[in-house]
Amino acid sequence: MAITYDYYRIFYHVAQCRSFTRAAEVLSNNQPNITRCMNNLEQELGCKLFVRSHQGVALTPEGRRLFLRVAAAYEQLRLGEEEIQRDCSLDTGTISIGTNEVALHLLLLDKLSAFHEKFPGVHIRITSNTTPQAIEALTQGRADCAVVTTPNEAKKPLRETRLRNFREVLLCSVRNRELASQVRRLRDVVRYPFIGMGVGTSAYTFYQRLFVKQDLSFHVDIEAASVSQILPMVRHNLGIGFFSEILAAPAIARGEVCQVRLVESVPERAVTLVEDASRPQSIAMKTFRQMLLTDQPLPDGRESGERP
Repeated sequence: MAITYDYYRIFYHVAQCRSFTRAAEVLSNNQPNITRCMNNLEQELGCKLFVRSHQGVALTPEGRRLFLRVAAAYEQLRLGEEEIQRDCSLDTGTISIGTNEVALHLLLLDKLSAFHEKFPGVHIRITSNTTPQAIEALTQGRADCAVVTTPNEAKKPLRETRLRNFREVLLCSVRNRELASQVRRLRDVVRYPFIGMGVGTSAYTFYQRLFVKQDLSFHVDIEAASVSQILPMVRHNLGIGFFSEILAAPAIARGEVCQVRLVESVPERAVTLVEDASRPQSIAMKTFRQMLLTDQPLPDGRESGERP
């Protein structure tokens, strides 16, 4: 006969109650069944666990040693059940998100604020990386999801959902405002120092493809460590660079930088949610995912997750 968890659960309560009858009441069972199970357990272990008397039962030395182990295991199981229950109610839990600066500012910050306000007990861990680094963190299990910008190399079992589109505009300094005085072609601006992200980032890949389509070579003269560095470097006349239209709008309105209008249409990019379809998600992550996909219209009127 195999000894099951139920036998040790019954043993724990009999030892605690010091009575088969009271243990049966606690367990909503009957006394004969409790007695039978303990007799079977003693038989399987080959020793007496209880001293029986009219006053109840007491543990033998062997029973006391077993009880110490069972009580410790039972407490761990109880704590585990409580943790799961708290996680299910989202009183606790953890979500880890890999992202980049553009995705963080265009979408993620507002969503995180709403989620944290509703579920303050859930611990949020953010790692700000380039898109390839964020996806690598996801594939290696260091992140529950990645909220990044296109283009990216999300291959199976990774699953990608588009959250919102955005456009980037070319910026120059106020001292180079003559560059912004008329519509330019890309070939007209390649002689200016270009500020941008380095090789291996989604931004570099995007603009390299754009320039190649125009039969132009593309290289970054001043490599930024983060996207947020591009705007101040343009403002200080270190070169020209592409920046999110939405995020650049306040600086343009204040006259700190100028927008260079181009003949060529710069394609839209997108903020996307990347997940590992082969890995189950926690309740906290599922809830945050639902919040990411809810009420997030794309600029052309499509809802999140719809493909163009």
